[in-house]
Amino acid sequence: MAEAKTLPPSQGAKGPLNTENRDAIANGLFELLKPAVDEIDDRVKTVRESQIELRQQIDSLCDDLKKIAESEPVPVELEPYVKKLNNSRRRVMLVNSILQNVQERLHKLQNSVSKETARRKTMLDPPSPAQAK
Repeated sequence: MAEAKTLPPSQGAKGPLNTENRDAIANGLFELLKPAVDEIDDRVKTVRESQIELRQQIDSLCDDLKKIAESEPVPVELEPYVKKLNNSRRRVMLVNSILQNVQERLHKLQNSVSKETARRKTMLDPPSPAQAK
């Protein structure tokens, strides 16, 4: 992290940047970024749900095309289209997996930042007289 800095006396600094100021800045940054992170998380969830639905629709379409191709002769060869759909399905599954990993990392990061913020708050807050006894 950043090292403690001292300001010249002309700027009114009394000493190095203390941990209380750093923690206040860190907490402020966390509170500033939290809504954006929550919004991204919600959007990732929405994308994952739509990709699952897309994958199911592709599966259903592939099954229908295979049944049509097997049951009656068609003037158009459907096998290349089925292969393209299967390829698209694989790509959708890959993107979904990547999104899931990103979402899990985001949750872990949020949890660790929350825990660290809570830990620092307990270190900075003096115990009340009732707790000291």
